[in-house]
This record gives sequence, C-alpha cells and structure tokens, in this order.
Amino acid sequence: MASRTAPFAPFEFMIAWRYLRARRAEGGVSVMTWISLIGITLAVFALIATLSVRAGFRAEFVDTILGANAHVTVYSAPVTTETGATIRTIADYEAMTARLAEVPGVTSAAPQVRGQAMASAGDRAAAADVYGLSAEDLAAIRRVADPETSQGDIARFDEGIAIGSVMAQELGVALGDRIRLIQPNGARTAFGTSARVNAYDVVYIFTAGRYDIDRTRIYMPFAEAQSYFNREGVADEIEVMVEDPEQVDRLTVPLLMAAGPQAYIWTWRDSSGSFLRALDVEDNVMFIILSILVLIAAMNITSGLIMLVKNKGRDIGILRTMGLTEGSVLRVFFLCGTFTGVIGTAMGVILGCLFALWIDPIFSFVNYVAGGGVWDPSIRGIYNLPAKLQLADVLKAAGLSLALSFVVTIFPARRAARMNPVEALRYE
Repeated sequence: MASRTAPFAPFEFMIAWRYLRARRAEGGVSVMTWISLIGITLAVFALIATLSVRAGFRAEFVDTILGANAHVTVYSAPVTTETGATIRTIADYEAMTARLAEVPGVTSAAPQVRGQAMASAGDRAAAADVYGLSAEDLAAIRRVADPETSQGDIARFDEGIAIGSVMAQELGVALGDRIRLIQPNGARTAFGTSARVNAYDVVYIFTAGRYDIDRTRIYMPFAEAQSYFNREGVADEIEVMVEDPEQVDRLTVPLLMAAGPQAYIWTWRDSSGSFLRALDVEDNVMFIILSILVLIAAMNITSGLIMLVKNKGRDIGILRTMGLTEGSVLRVFFLCGTFTGVIGTAMGVILGCLFALWIDPIFSFVNYVAGGGVWDPSIRGIYNLPAKLQLADVLKAAGLSLALSFVVTIFPARRAARMNPVEALRYE
C-alpha cells in the first residue's frame, strides 16, 4: 500500500510541517530553523536590492547621457591652412545638416559651435564648456528643456544664455543676473589676438541630472557663439539625435555616407562605452558575491536538518516500521528544508521589492539620521540613489535561492531515509 503512495502525498506535508514546529525540548532545531529562515530572507533581500540599485544607476546614467548630449556627433576631418594652422570646422554645415536629418532613424540634426571660456560673476569664477546652438535645437534637448527641473523661460534663449544649476550656485547668480565670459583667443587686432570679454544675461537655468553637466555647461545662441569664438560662417560639429540610441551602431555607415568623405562620427557609446562595460562587469561580480551569501545562508538549512534528523531518529524508526518507505521519509525531510527555503525566499523577495519601490523615503531617512552628505553628486555624477525593479532580477534572485535551498536539503534528507529502523529504535 505504502509503495503505491503518490509522491508528496498530503500526509508527507503534514509530518514535515509538524517537525518544523519543534517542541520546547527541541529548541535547538527551532533556533536553527529561524536562523536559516532569517539568513535566506536577508540574502535574497540583499541580492534584489543590489540588482535593483545597479539597474537603476545604469538606467539613470544612460538617460542623462541620452537626454542631455548628442547621440551621434559629426566632425570634419582636420585641414591644414596656408599658415600652418589646423582647423576642424564645417563650412557647409547647413547642407550637411539637411542630409543627416534625412537619414532613416534620425529624429533631428543640429549644427553647433563649441568652446571653452571662464565664467565669472563678482569675485567668483568657474570654467565653462560653451555650446552654441539655436533656440529650437536647445528646446529639443529633453533633459535641458524639462520645465519641472529648470528655471526661466527657454523661449527667451536668444536674449541671453542658459547655464547649469550647479554653475549658477557656484557663481551666486540667479535669473536676470549678468555673468562675464572670458575667452583667451578672442578678438583679433593689429597687435595679435587678445582675450575677449563679453557679458550676458542669465535667462534660463537648467538641471540636466548630471553633476558634471550642470557644473560646467553653458548654452549660447548659435549666431552669438559664432561671433564670440571666431567661427563666422562655420560650425564645429553637428549633433544628431536618433530614434533608438541603443542601436546607434547600425546608423554609423548611413550617417558617414550622408556626411561625406571628410567627416568623422563619434557616438555616445564611443564616449561612455568603457564606463558602461565597467558597470556590466561590476554587476556580474556583485551577483556572484551575493550568490555566495545566498549559498551560505542556504547551508544553514543543512545544519538544521541534520539536527532535526538526529532528534527525530525514534520517529523515523517508528514510521519505517509502520510501512513508510525510504522515499516517503526522504520527501518528508526534503519538505522540511524546502519549507524554510520557500518561506525565506518569499520574505526576501517582498522586502527587496519594497526596498526598491520605497528607496527614496528610505534613503532620505538614512541621510537625515547621518546628518546629510551621504550621497555626494560630485563623486557619483547623479543626484540621488536610483532603483529600478526588474522582473528578471527578481526571478533570478528567487530562482537562485530556491535552487540552492532544494539542493542543500538532499544530503540530510537521504541520510534520514537510509536510517536503519532497528538501529534507530535500539536505544529507545
């Protein structure tokens, strides 16, 4: 009769559940069960929390790149003039911009002038990367033109300049204030080139979400930038936005053909690819390290089951003499271990998901308790600790925990199944 009992019958679940609820005399088993349960819960929680933070950091970092920078930048090949100077400007930038805009997959193309200058206001100064482009092209930059994080009216861009929020804070300026831009290779005179100093009204203050951008970047109207940097009639580069930035490499050849034989291109992956690859390596390493923590937590199940088998030797002998097969005994103790693994995994998943969903108030509380300064944007690049909960990460963590929990229960369960009932009852 027993030999025909279906595997994992209801009575096997009942016996396993009764064994997990150890009596007071078997307190050691109960303690080990709780230690195993808490260990797996914390390990799964740590794994999901880490994976979600890493995914959120990557998503935020990539979004700040794509939302405040060109997806593809088109340059001109260097040309040596009669005087021996090397220039890389684009003379036919209007025609080249039109050709690039017609490439399938391109959403916009805009010429721009780039240069460096020293920005000053009162007794404060800061180095600045100046971008010259039209008001329409500035309004198309998603992170810069975001009305929720910016100050001022972007429609007044032609009346002054736009600066990053961190630069505005360092210079101590607000909307309507004037700042001076000092460019060493400025005005050309009969006695050579002298520094050019121009003053501009701050009409727009943006927050792109990246500390280095908000601290150094200034946007200037295209025509004014041409005059200020001695680029009359030319542009330094053309910025191109595409529909699918993740597949930007597929547009490399069409863009080169549209730009012409003297053009070079530089994609966002070329500029940030090494950092993203480093993030991928770090993600893999962190997953391996935390997987080891899950394994260590799961090994506690083995210790608890070995103690349980030892304490239940008499019960095993009685059950075997009543006709319970080795398979049934194995499944009973296998279920004892898997109950702990499943419950611990479920609790870890719940805690990990709650942490990812409520990371902002949790981080704010930690920052408040620590007195502020826990997250330094000048080091991390972004302003807060992001988290992105992904189903694949949750399934990966839960699957790993369950698999390890099932595997580590096999040895003590087999030990219980192979116990000789005569030996188990000899000294009882």
